[in-house]
Amino acid sequence: MHSIKLHYTLSHRDDKDSLGPDAPLLRHPLMDLLQAVAQHGSISAAAREVGLSYRHVWGELKRWEDVMGHELIVWEKGQSARLTEFGDKLMWAERQTQARLAPQIEALRADLERTFAVAFDADAHVLTLYASHDDALPRLREYAAESGLHLDMRFCGSVDAIRALNEGRCTLAGFHTQTRPLATSHTARAYRDLLKPGLHKVIGFATRTQGLIVAPGNPLQLCNLQDAIRTRARFVQRSLGTGTRVLLDDLLAQEKLALADLNNWPDDEPSHVALAEAIASGRCDVGLGIESTAKSKGLGFVPLMHEHFHLVCLKSALESPATQALRQVLQDATWAQALNALPGYQSDHSGEVQSLNTLLPWWTFKRAKKST
Repeated sequence: MHSIKLHYTLSHRDDKDSLGPDAPLLRHPLMDLLQAVAQHGSISAAAREVGLSYRHVWGELKRWEDVMGHELIVWEKGQSARLTEFGDKLMWAERQTQARLAPQIEALRADLERTFAVAFDADAHVLTLYASHDDALPRLREYAAESGLHLDMRFCGSVDAIRALNEGRCTLAGFHTQTRPLATSHTARAYRDLLKPGLHKVIGFATRTQGLIVAPGNPLQLCNLQDAIRTRARFVQRSLGTGTRVLLDDLLAQEKLALADLNNWPDDEPSHVALAEAIASGRCDVGLGIESTAKSKGLGFVPLMHEHFHLVCLKSALESPATQALRQVLQDATWAQALNALPGYQSDHSGEVQSLNTLLPWWTFKRAKKST
C-alpha cells in the first residue's frame, strides 16, 4: 500500500471571511491547487486563484504526482486542464474527510478562542454550549464574539447535549423538537427524564425546516417518507442520540411506518453536513436533514416540517452575566436579520425565557388540596 503524509493547516476566521463561508476549516495546498484547476480548467487561472506563479504551481503539481505515484492533471495541448480519475477520487476523499471532521474542528477552534479570551480579556464573557449540529450556531458564535461574548461550543447529539448540561459540563444545551410533541412521542421518551420544570429554563432561539435532502433535481421524485420506502431509495441515517434521529422515529410513527421499512444505508452520519455529503457523493439517495445544509451543498430539498431549536440552562445560571449577555445578543435586530437570511430559519422568541411545560407539555402536577 502506498503511504504518504499530508500536513494540514487550520484556517483562521479571516481566511473564511475572504474565501467565503464554505471554505474548508482544514487547508492543504495540494487540495487548494486541485480545486482551483477543477474550477477554472486552467493552470494559469488556478495559479492566480491561489496567488502563486504559474511556474511554481506547475512544479508543485509535478512534485505531488511523483509523491503520489499517480498523475493528477490531464495535460492536453489546446484543451482545458482537468483532473485525472485519481485526482477526482482524491478530491472526493477530501470532501468526505472535511464533512466528517468539520464539527470536531469547529470545537477545536472554539477551544482556542476560549483560552485566549480568558487569558487576554478581563471583561470577556465565556459561555459553554453543547448543542445538536446546527448551521446557525457557528454564525451566532461569530456574531456574539464581536460584543465580547465567547461561545465555547461542542457539537453532539441533542440527548448528549442535555446530559452534559445536567452533569455540569456546560452552561447551555441546544436541542430541537416538533411543536408541542405529544407525551407518547419518541421526543417525549428521549427528553422527558432529562428535563425538569422548575430546574431547567428554556431560552428561545429559532425555528428551522427539516425535510428530505435529495440529489439535485430530486431524480427519484420523492415527496415524503412513503415515497422513499416505495422506491427503495438508499436512506442515510443520523446517529443514535441525535435530535434528527428522534424526529425521524416520530415522523415514521405518525405515518404508521417503521424504521426497518426504509432501505437503510449501513453507516450512520454524525452531522447534517456529513449526511449531505453522503448524498452529494452518490453513496446514498436521501436522508432527513435541514434545508440550509441542503442548499449550501447544492442539493435538492423536500420540506416536511418546521421544528423549534431550543436553548436550555439551569435556573441558577439564568441571571449570570454570560447568559444575560447571550440573551441580549439573541434579541438584537441585526442578529435576527442574519438568522432569517439562512434558508429555512426564522427567529422565534429569540432570547426570551419560555415555559418548559408550555413548549413540551409532558408533565402533570397535582394541585394542593384547599384547606377547609
